[in-house]
Amino acid sequence: MDVFYNPDGIGDVLIIPLKTGDRYELKHDKAGDITRITDSDGAILGYNIFQASKHFTKLTNGKNTMTEVLLDELKELFAAENVTDSLDFDLSPKFVVGHVLSKEPHENADKLSVCQVDVGSETLQIVCGAPNIDKDQYVVVAKVGATMPSGLQIKPTELRGVPSNGMICSQKELGLLNAPKEKGIYVLEESYTPGDTFTF
Repeated sequence: MDVFYNPDGIGDVLIIPLKTGDRYELKHDKAGDITRITDSDGAILGYNIFQASKHFTKLTNGKNTMTEVLLDELKELFAAENVTDSLDFDLSPKFVVGHVLSKEPHENADKLSVCQVDVGSETLQIVCGAPNIDKDQYVVVAKVGATMPSGLQIKPTELRGVPSNGMICSQKELGLLNAPKEKGIYVLEESYTPGDTFTF
């Protein structure tokens, strides 16, 4: 789970996005330095924590991973402000190494493949359009809940009627330096293990 801190750009605010919503129907509730953002139905979309440097000890500029330490500090702040929202966040890594177990042609699209990908704790079905995807490759998988460097949030979806849960990433999509211009997913060396966290 990623949270965002940019003191030079927006000030001393920690942004905790949970879901996307209609930006024209957002509501805000404030309790001390906590601002809760909800949609018109009351679903919590995220939080903005003001004076963040006062409440958290290990923030870095840019994207931060929600760790147990950061979550404990957040829970302390919520308790101090008597905010009883559940903070049962999924802290498992969202960018992991996957092993492509199978690749089958998509029944409704010539350029798409339906892949079964071992990510350690489970096997995900992912529809992929990369021309170089193949069985037995080790790849980088953005799991559901990941936020790409572009800001895209990975959600369960259907591509031409076939369910897809995650994304097999290219170097360009990961924002890696010197990423090749040719289309294609990032194929890793076989020394990786499915489920390993991929850090970039």
